[in-house]
Amino acid sequence: EDWDIAEKYGAETYEAATKLAAAHGVDFSPQLATALGASIEVLGKAYAATGDRAAAAQFLYDERANYRGTSIETRIQKNYLLVSIEGKPMPPLAVDRFIGERMPIETEGKVAVFYFWAHWCSDCKIQKAALIELHERYADKGLVIVGPTALFGYAEGGRPTTPEQEIAYIDGPWQEQYPLPGWMPKPLSQKNWSNFGVSTTPTLVVVDRQGIVRLYHPGKMPLAELEAAVKPLL
Repeated sequence: EDWDIAEKYGAETYEAATKLAAAHGVDFSPQLATALGASIEVLGKAYAATGDRAAAAQFLYDERANYRGTSIETRIQKNYLLVSIEGKPMPPLAVDRFIGERMPIETEGKVAVFYFWAHWCSDCKIQKAALIELHERYADKGLVIVGPTALFGYAEGGRPTTPEQEIAYIDGPWQEQYPLPGWMPKPLSQKNWSNFGVSTTPTLVVVDRQGIVRLYHPGKMPLAELEAAVKPLL
């Protein structure tokens, strides 16, 4: 958190990486994408930490537009949302189809936890227990939990799959081994991954009864921390 030094190195890396990206494309190499994504993240955090969250948000908003459709778009969007989404209305959730049973997503007037997960994600499997416990404690008090996910082009062991094969894998062998509860709607859309900046899984978003985002949290959360975010809203 030495932001002067962070901003200095971030700016140096950003200058070099943007020149290479302009010449070759940001996804010319994984190392270039990592360097540019990291420099944008560090600069955004540095601007926010030194008190100018509006400048940080504008910088990250512009950079997402610059690199829309590349491998670093979701990383940039994650950092944009970290400095901008809390206290704002929950953006619409895209739903192309469902994993498992098609279910209504009824969050109006409810406290909602959106749990963005991936079938390959070990931290998501860890997070599941806290979500189930939270549901048992507070579902009758107005809590709903929604589990959006996406497709990644592979199944167990990194085996390449078609979308239909990947869905069949999640609905079949994966669900048998790592079952998600039947009460949880599991909408599927690639759009949510970029719109909600899901470069870290799980990503958790807590929304109050008025539809306002109260917490945007990339990464898993212990039950006690998640409960502390949810319980006052109920």
